[in-house]
Amino acid sequence: MTKKEIKALISLLDDSDAQVASMVEQKIVSLGESLIPFLEEEWEESLDPEMQKRIEDLIHSLQFDGLLGRLKEWKETGATDLLEGMWLVNTYMYPDVELATIRRTVEQLYFDAWTHMQENMHPYDQVKALNNVLFREKKFSANTKNFHSPANSMLHLALETKRGNPLTLCVIYLTIAQKLEMPVYGVNLPNLFILTYKLDSVQFYINVYNKGLILSKADIDNYVLQLNLNPVDIFYEPCSNLDIIKRALRNLAFSFEKMDDAEKATEVTKLLTAISDDDPTL
Repeated sequence: MTKKEIKALISLLDDSDAQVASMVEQKIVSLGESLIPFLEEEWEESLDPEMQKRIEDLIHSLQFDGLLGRLKEWKETGATDLLEGMWLVNTYMYPDVELATIRRTVEQLYFDAWTHMQENMHPYDQVKALNNVLFREKKFSANTKNFHSPANSMLHLALETKRGNPLTLCVIYLTIAQKLEMPVYGVNLPNLFILTYKLDSVQFYINVYNKGLILSKADIDNYVLQLNLNPVDIFYEPCSNLDIIKRALRNLAFSFEKMDDAEKATEVTKLLTAISDDDPTL
């Protein structure tokens, strides 16, 4: 369609015939995200609040459908890029944030950490060096005041404010550690996401939410015992990138529930279902 045809189509959104307006909406949705700039232009030109609201809803619908498709594609192509997965979660609330911006920030943090690394460092010393850069020099820390805020699940905001929830902080730490060729992975503990350093016979745990505190298996045993849970492998062993993104989406849905925003919580749950194997609780 030409620009003129697209503008003519969008102008029919406020047609007095409800059936015509509905058919136009369906047509716009079928044409996809490429129409968003034209819809935004129409929104700016319109003086009708109802028309503007209709356009806003359409734009959101197009963005959501696009995100749904990209998340599925990310999973189907192997879910290999954790930063990309977190960025996709990010775009639910901030569709204009670019992945390249996030990568540049992480790359700078990696470089700063790399300058503190030495050959043949003991694993504990590697972790302590990375802790020193992130928590002392860069002053990353836990966001305890607004723990349940949806913003806490947004990676770009965690990088900007240097505050986040356990998962966003762990993703930053994990990404940098792996770029430093440290064998560090995520661990799906109940109520707290942590990391593990695991190589051959060496394994210990890192609580990033507590400034990189090193934990032993016995510490994890005690934590699980306090929750009155049976110890299972998932509480001790590395999880996949897909598991991390599922947890990010669960966190975000829960945040919206806490804010009594049922509509957004339902939408985020749809995203979670789309990348789960027929079970949104996985």
